[in-house]
Amino acid sequence: MYRSTRSDSAAVSPERALLDGLAPDGGLYVPVSLPRLEPAALGNEPLSYAELSFLVLRPFFPTFGEEGFKAALAAQAERFVGRAPAPVVFTEGLAFAELYRGPTLAFKDLALTLMGPLLGLAKERLGIDDEIVILVATSGDTGKAALEGLARPGWPAKGIRVVVFYPSEGVSAVQKLQMTSHDAPGATVIGIRGNFDDAQRGVKAIFSSSAAASFAAKRGMRLSSANSINIARLLPQIVYYVSSWRAMRDAGALGHDGIMDVAVPTGNFGNILAAWYAKSMGLPIGRLICASNRNRVLSDFFGEGRYDRNRPFYKTESPSMDILVSSNLERLVFAATAEDPARTAALMGELAEMGSYALSETEAEALSAFRAGWADEAASGAAAKRLFEGSGYLVDPHTAVAVAVLERMRNESGESRPTLVTATASPFKFPLAVARAVGLAQAGGGDSAREDPEGADALRELDAAERLAVAAGIELPPAILALRGASQLHRTVIEASGMGTALEAALSRPVAELSI
Repeated sequence: MYRSTRSDSAAVSPERALLDGLAPDGGLYVPVSLPRLEPAALGNEPLSYAELSFLVLRPFFPTFGEEGFKAALAAQAERFVGRAPAPVVFTEGLAFAELYRGPTLAFKDLALTLMGPLLGLAKERLGIDDEIVILVATSGDTGKAALEGLARPGWPAKGIRVVVFYPSEGVSAVQKLQMTSHDAPGATVIGIRGNFDDAQRGVKAIFSSSAAASFAAKRGMRLSSANSINIARLLPQIVYYVSSWRAMRDAGALGHDGIMDVAVPTGNFGNILAAWYAKSMGLPIGRLICASNRNRVLSDFFGEGRYDRNRPFYKTESPSMDILVSSNLERLVFAATAEDPARTAALMGELAEMGSYALSETEAEALSAFRAGWADEAASGAAAKRLFEGSGYLVDPHTAVAVAVLERMRNESGESRPTLVTATASPFKFPLAVARAVGLAQAGGGDSAREDPEGADALRELDAAERLAVAAGIELPPAILALRGASQLHRTVIEASGMGTALEAALSRPVAELSI
């Protein structure tokens, strides 16, 4: 069962929490209680990723039939055919959980490839025939992952539309082309003039709007979310921390106490929150290192116990972390308040009205497992270069931030504890930034870029990706190769204030066939 972070309203079923996405009071759903990990999840018996997922996630979805739940996990596994969903690579004294082996080359795939089957099960159990309209605010990766997971012809659930809002000038050229070239029934991609916080704020406003709900209901639709504000998007991320711990144990990479630290680049806080859930469920995790880029609102929060979004916003080379309002932090704050919904609601009200809030001393002490730091482009680029020169290993700009923060902490403390770094995206999603960081000559646009001025940025990125692949001696992922020659199908760009109107226009268009 699940409850809201902002009120004492009656708990709801997993199906309801999944389909609603956001609680009616504006709060986020959290489990009424966290289960302990099954002993087998930490045992020595070999397990497939699907088998481990069943052990970890089954207690969160007890009302789903076992057969249907296992089928959902099997459907997810099919998206990672021929490769492990989350392999751990050891290099230069670090362990990297490569969370980008899915169809869109980002860690969001590990949850969103499961969300479609779970939505289908939830609709079936509740007897709902309405179309589900999935609203997505994305800083780059969630949008394409939601489209691939929920709006791909022939797989896996029917009766779902996906509407993605992204900052038109706040994503990489590869991320943008991945989204705007997506061709599937029920998919709508809309750029906004603004940043991710504007997109996220607009989506939350739509959820809280009775007019939007009424507009959808009159058309036989209901609104839900694929962002990590949806508990079903967040919980599957716990699995890869358990999987990674098992891999480190099996490789003899843990100390005598069997504990690993984790270093996580994060902006909206969902990824590292999943690690905290895993720790709370009994996974041997020590410190949780929260790594920020120049938009260091989270780093300052853990250092000062005060959250303040009233600061400059920076566009950086790690755009998925260019966020000043980290939605998932509310779930951690709820835990820090001893699960006091009135206190949590008051703090979130202060954030909405004044742009800041402060924890009490006791509340701040409840977060003692977290460490935080930040790194700018120079520091993260230097960390990426050291890795590449030392071992030929490439990391994307977000992962490089985590490496830089971890290295600084190790240098300052003199400690070198076993640490898992979550590699959240493929370096080939940000090839120009990676090429600059590791000291490779940038690929110019060439004649192909001059022949197609509109696609020049994407072509330069793809040219750089090819150079990186040659330099690293690895093949380009098929998802990147497929972008060469892809057409931009979704061209709409609007003011952030027009998101509600744009959604109504999208929902007013008929879809000849939804075979999602």
